[in-house]
Amino acid sequence: MKLNRIITMCAITSVLALSATSLLAQNDQGGNNGQRGQRGQGGGNWDPAQMQQRMLDRYQEQLGFTNDTEWDAVKPLVQKVMETEIAARGSQLRSMFGGRNRGGNNGAPGGGMFGQTNPEADALQKAIEDNAPSSQIKDLLAKYNAAQKVKQAKVEAAQAELKKVLTVKQEAQATLMGLVK
Repeated sequence: MKLNRIITMCAITSVLALSATSLLAQNDQGGNNGQRGQRGQGGGNWDPAQMQQRMLDRYQEQLGFTNDTEWDAVKPLVQKVMETEIAARGSQLRSMFGGRNRGGNNGAPGGGMFGQTNPEADALQKAIEDNAPSSQIKDLLAKYNAAQKVKQAKVEAAQAELKKVLTVKQEAQATLMGLVK
């Protein structure tokens, strides 16, 4: 149970960190006269890129990479695992935080804080909300589950690639951190 919470928190943190592009783009389009990232005079600036960097630094430290050259070779594999996890868990995380994020941020296409929108999840959620017939919900649930299996296969492939370059000790640590299974 505790490991599940840790994994969920890592996934949530990854999601937040990887949403930097989306959030920064919103700041630039907000008509704030070039004052990028400022949300008021009281501070409150949250930088997802810094959050992602802190997570990567933590992974580097916990996995015992002291040589920057070695870490630079492994880092893209760690990032790939993080990205595929977000893509696979995005709709679940949106649900946990009380929203579908249908159509992206404020109706704009292309995703949002929890990765790309998931048309299968959106269709299933809409059918539930619209109190659709059970047969329709069952069909949409099957489509959703099939799409999730594809995404999970991508997560597993990214994890397998990462495992190939880790020592046994590093793989064990990565497993405890929820980075690989």
